[in-house]
Amino acid sequence: MRWDAGSDCIIKRSSVASSGPWPKARSRRWTIVLVLAGNPRLRSRPRLGWSGWPKDFGYPHELWTTRLLASHVREYGPAGGHACLANLAQGTVCKILAQEEVKPHKVRYYLERRDPNFAEKMADVLSVYREVKVLKKAVAAAKKPNDAVAIISYDEKPGIQAIATTAPDLPPVPGVHATFAREFEYKRRGTVSLLAGLNLLTGKVHALVKDRHRSREFIEFLKLLDATYPPHTAIHLILDNHSAHISRETRAWLADQPAGRFKFTFTPKHGSWLNLIEGFFSKLARSVLRHIRVSSKQELKDRLMAAMDFFNRAPVVHTWTYKLDKAA
Repeated sequence: MRWDAGSDCIIKRSSVASSGPWPKARSRRWTIVLVLAGNPRLRSRPRLGWSGWPKDFGYPHELWTTRLLASHVREYGPAGGHACLANLAQGTVCKILAQEEVKPHKVRYYLERRDPNFAEKMADVLSVYREVKVLKKAVAAAKKPNDAVAIISYDEKPGIQAIATTAPDLPPVPGVHATFAREFEYKRRGTVSLLAGLNLLTGKVHALVKDRHRSREFIEFLKLLDATYPPHTAIHLILDNHSAHISRETRAWLADQPAGRFKFTFTPKHGSWLNLIEGFFSKLARSVLRHIRVSSKQELKDRLMAAMDFFNRAPVVHTWTYKLDKAA
């Protein structure tokens, strides 16, 4: 079934184009789809820049529900000259949306390209990943590590919450509850920031856990790298454009370092997905941070550093493959 814009009823599928009051609409279009697309005939009053959101019709809802959509069409459809819409059922709305593959009750997120030089900066990052690939092959052929360069994927994970329980956790009990049982109430003990760098050649993770992530904390991390690698090793970091990474304090510290010791390659604005450390953060969140409960911020810091030691006992080398052949 489908709403034919040129008639006053719900009809079955037809290939005849509409010639009714719905501009440029075909009979394959449903009334519901036209409502979501912004057809003025089902509006309560004219509005400029209407986008099809419930709030534009005066509703408090953020998204359309099938109940709200059916109610809206029943109220304003007859006023647009389509009397049969007065009895539109919610189930019919569900069928219409399902057949037209429209899901107004869901939101799919996307990343907008906000950097005019996105392609160039992405190519720079991919070129580093291609360099990593070449270095890995060289190390494998020579059968010995190469300490001439260390390529580090770096980022911060701020706002990690230290959450404490208010009652003891209960272990699984056969026949009673199969999972751990936990009191719903909790206490907040503050937040910490994880500063982490992933060596793309060895898989080793370098990390600091701090209360904040300002320039001084970032410089402390750079000092950690400086102390970890031999003086002749070139340390190449892939990182975003956080203010701490390009601040006056950071630039002054870098100016005092030997030439060629540190090199930065920045990801494009709104392009953090290009940084391989994000995959490690996802792994950390799923395996360590999920459901974590601690008694204090210090315990959270200790457990995060213990997690780094755990991962470093069996390092996993992360590899980028997406569009690597298109690197400049």
